[in-house]
Amino acid sequence: MDWNFVHKTWEKWASTSIGSSGEPLKAALLINYDPTAPSRLLSTIEEQEGIKTDPIELSQFIDFIKHNKLQTGSFIIGENEYIVTSIHENWFCARCMNTLKAAGEGAIVMQTKAFLLVALYDGSIGSASCAMASVDQLAWQLSRRNL
Repeated sequence: MDWNFVHKTWEKWASTSIGSSGEPLKAALLINYDPTAPSRLLSTIEEQEGIKTDPIELSQFIDFIKHNKLQTGSFIIGENEYIVTSIHENWFCARCMNTLKAAGEGAIVMQTKAFLLVALYDGSIGSASCAMASVDQLAWQLSRRNL
């Protein structure tokens, strides 16, 4: 795996996609994910921006994905609990169930060959569209290297 490429690509993408108002995302995680790996191996967080978490905190989320509970369960990232609202071939959308924000909060989770990209955003439909465009851009860049 070309970790230098992954890091540079992430840094460039994150600088224009995550953070201050006007950016499509409030936070994102890039998780090294192999669904065929033994369960005793923790997925590692390769990159994170706008959120601070560790693999132990993400274990429930990874189990949620590995056991394909998309239609029946919820998952937690940070302090928020999410429920899936839309499922597609290699990605899904979720809405935060315990938000205090009037417009709500959401998550987009996209799986590439080697990673799970988790993108968190504030807002509703318009914000979700911008977030999806941003996530798709990073996934496309990673897929050019078969990642």
